[in-house]
Amino acid sequence: MDRRSLRLLLPLHLGCLLSGSWLPVLAADVLRLATTTSTDNSGLLRAILPQFERQHGMRGHVIAVGSGKALKLAQNGDVDVVLVHDRRADDAFVAAGYGVERRDVMYNDFVLLGPRSDPAGVGRSGDVLDALRRIADSQTRFASRGDDSGTDRVEESYWQLLAMPASGRPWYISAGLGMGEVLMMAGEMQASTLSDRATHATYSGRTGLEIVFQGDRRMFNPYGVIAVNPRNHPLVNHAGALALIDWLTGPAGRSAISAFRPQGEQLFFVAAGNCGAPLGTPGSHPVRLAAARLW
Repeated sequence: MDRRSLRLLLPLHLGCLLSGSWLPVLAADVLRLATTTSTDNSGLLRAILPQFERQHGMRGHVIAVGSGKALKLAQNGDVDVVLVHDRRADDAFVAAGYGVERRDVMYNDFVLLGPRSDPAGVGRSGDVLDALRRIADSQTRFASRGDDSGTDRVEESYWQLLAMPASGRPWYISAGLGMGEVLMMAGEMQASTLSDRATHATYSGRTGLEIVFQGDRRMFNPYGVIAVNPRNHPLVNHAGALALIDWLTGPAGRSAISAFRPQGEQLFFVAAGNCGAPLGTPGSHPVRLAAARLW
């Protein structure tokens, strides 16, 4: 082969290598994780993911969106693994063949937040439905995620149980934003909102909002991890996804999650393993009491 032919063929071979079978090799050290905003806004992933990366020689690329959007990214093969908190959607995702190897990872709870003055009297509520009814009856402002996230779907389920649609009411603001952004908005507006406990704890110093209601068993908030089905998307980093799932649900990951205690408060509790209850004995903490009843 003469030099002129070689010069013509080399770019073609290089293009094939970059666009074809070599892609999985080039991406083998990168793991694309789509996750709910609460695991990112709370600082949990920034605390624990580097430990996984060091142990497995991988680099995590985190995409923090609502659970609904995270599952859609996974369905399209745009990520390798998802960490979300919408069990009903998780089960449907796996049943439809989009995901495999789903496992429980951890849990916390949702809390209703509002200004200290509590103009709707939410603090006197008997349960979360009563709390939202008081907000609606008093027409005090309520900031909703409005982004098809796990939190948004839980909130919507409460309104459905009340047979009281809130969307479109003048006091109801559908933000279409992540949890941290909604907390900042609610703080500026002195509005009530539903939040996961971890993100509230991280943002509380900036919002001025306080927990006005907590502890209802309907506010239990479990998180699960799912690998994208490689049969649908052969180029996903399935080995990396399984490595992360094993790590999160194994001793190293469980220890890292339990050790995440900003300002001394435990914000996530590891899920029950195959042989026992959640790590730590349930005590007076509302999250552990919920888990003891529901897990």
